[in-house]
Amino acid sequence: MNYQFEVLDKTIGYHGFFHMEKYRLRHELFRGGWSPDITRECLERGHAVAVLLYDPDHDQVVLLEQFRVGALEFPGGPWLLEIVAGIMDDPAETAEEVARRETIEEAGGELLDLIPICHYLVSPGGTSESITLFCGRVDASGIGGLSGLADEHEDIRLHVFSRNEALDLLKAGRINSAAPIIALQWLELNRPGLLERWGLASA
Repeated sequence: MNYQFEVLDKTIGYHGFFHMEKYRLRHELFRGGWSPDITRECLERGHAVAVLLYDPDHDQVVLLEQFRVGALEFPGGPWLLEIVAGIMDDPAETAEEVARRETIEEAGGELLDLIPICHYLVSPGGTSESITLFCGRVDASGIGGLSGLADEHEDIRLHVFSRNEALDLLKAGRINSAAPIIALQWLELNRPGLLERWGLASA
């Protein structure tokens, strides 16, 4: 069934690097009828693309370590192990183009193939942000060191781990943001098909 909703009013509560929109709305109820008027705030920060860089020839993944303000109070601190990611801020740019651009900017590597994983909502109870997630084939042999765009205040350290090392980090709770967790779990489920696609023997 297609349920209906009505936006009765929308205002901008804050506008900066991100902006906050305040809604007054109502929606149909599962039991029938309509909800009363509801007020909700929604963080608008655009949509993003993220890419797990995987080298199937050496069975390695590339992870990026960087500072994240949202993790200031998180156990382990605000330097997180993540995957390549970037905001889709140009409507003319496709998700695939953002993936390729960000891989060059953040990892200094070139994508040899790009496989869609999923498109998911980050935290729909409070933000409209979604992430288009990919797995990208790379040659990790030339990837490492420090990277990032100075004008975007990026300070990135690149790590190349074996797939098993990355999974151990995941199991130990060292990888704790959604995109790399989803991507690494997807890789474990789909690796045989990827190796077949790329003409490599499964090990």
